[in-house]
Amino acid sequence: MQVNNPRLIISAASSKQWPNTTLGEVLLCGRSNVGKSSFINALVRRKSLAYVGKTPGKTRLLNFYNIDDKLILVDAPGYGYQKDKRSDYQHFGSLMDEYILNRNNLKLCILLLDIRRDLSNDDQMMIEY
Repeated sequence: MQVNNPRLIISAASSKQWPNTTLGEVLLCGRSNVGKSSFINALVRRKSLAYVGKTPGKTRLLNFYNIDDKLILVDAPGYGYQKDKRSDYQHFGSLMDEYILNRNNLKLCILLLDIRRDLSNDDQMMIEY
């Protein structure tokens, strides 16, 4: 895939901040530290378009990346990392529910799994969702 001009549109904390566009969106989800941001960087052949943290749980917003005005990749916060407060997980759940159930632009959801790990309850729940 030849990508010429990938760019971050916005990091959105709520639906009010989602970009107003007609482009189709591909949602990338998975547990914290599974490599969602690294996957985006590999797809667009850039080293640092998407921030790759050394510690899990850094992504807390939906990050929207415009890929050559053809599609939008959406990097979702990871799940399964239990360091933060319970209220943060409730916010994550409601953010994801609202996006998946109500976003008309969403065309595909890709769930990234780490083959070095067994499926967690959270992975199974996401597959069923």
